[in-house]
Amino acid sequence: MIKILTVLGARPQVIKSAAITRVVQSEFADQLQEVVLNTGQHYDNNMNAVFFEELFLPNPKYDEQIDLEKPFPINQMISSIEKAIEIESPDVIVVYGDTNSTLAGAISAVKNDIPLVHIEAGLRSFNINMPEEGNRILTDHCSRLLFSPTFEGVRNLKKESIDSSLVFHCGDIMYDNSLYYHQKAKVKSRILHENGLFQNDFIFFTCHRPSNTDRRENLTQIFQALKILGEKNNKKIVFPVHPRTKKQILTLFGKSFVKQELSGFLLLPPVSFLDTIMLISNADIIITDSGGIQKEAYFFNKKSLILREETEWVEILDAKAALLVGAEKERIIDGYSKIKSLQPSFKPIFGDGMAGSFICRTILNEFI
Repeated sequence: MIKILTVLGARPQVIKSAAITRVVQSEFADQLQEVVLNTGQHYDNNMNAVFFEELFLPNPKYDEQIDLEKPFPINQMISSIEKAIEIESPDVIVVYGDTNSTLAGAISAVKNDIPLVHIEAGLRSFNINMPEEGNRILTDHCSRLLFSPTFEGVRNLKKESIDSSLVFHCGDIMYDNSLYYHQKAKVKSRILHENGLFQNDFIFFTCHRPSNTDRRENLTQIFQALKILGEKNNKKIVFPVHPRTKKQILTLFGKSFVKQELSGFLLLPPVSFLDTIMLISNADIIITDSGGIQKEAYFFNKKSLILREETEWVEILDAKAALLVGAEKERIIDGYSKIKSLQPSFKPIFGDGMAGSFICRTILNEFI
């Protein structure tokens, strides 16, 4: 029996982990044991705990809290992981993506001489000023097994001289989840009905990256562009507001701004994964600075405008399913017109929906 310590902390990691947990329980229950640690990186219940319940995941054995009054939260994460390692003596540590929780898991694995498995390895934006880029690079170079969702990720790792025998192209676990949960979302989600939304009559908008939310000018330009697009094209702007984004809007603009300038937006609290699936799959277009959302848009054959100057998902750009528009009003408006005329083929570049099984089988082959 191989014992896996899975380190999670952010909402997307909880969702991603469902693809592996589901396979461990259904296909490898007599060979793999998974222990889950939640670092508490997302402290808002709507951004984390609700997803364990909705996705039928067992509650984490280690559910940690972060003291936001203390500096360097990553130090608290490492301390929590170290305590779990001492109790559990895991054979493998599994981390996802590119958050501080990912890096904390990687550091703990190295310091305790435990093999590290990185799921979503090899992604690069080539912007080292992005905190996530540093997390990706450091974690990849610490890992014993690296599972890349795309061939582009595999090529990136090869260019960095990582041993190719450690690198596997597996497809995307979020594609696994999108296929699995889409049918459940159609039955369980009520978000379209409750908000009077119909297919293709709204723009789905998310914004949470510090490069946008910490800059008054960027937020101003983005909101002005969305307001114009909504009015000009008779589309509702559906905006689930990330807690950090909400805080920054109130800090930079005040409450009156929300009532006056965002009155035409449908402002929602953070929405569940099933609700997110329904919003993405029924939207006219997606406008986002989220790496996960732009990729999920592709899964459902939806085009997106990316509020950044680069993306780790370059395959989506190459497929003409997305455009980079930054945070400039005119570029966003112009981008909407341009992308409406594009006709991407939406080729299956993210695998066959069986990435979770491949990853678990490979871990067994490597460590049994």
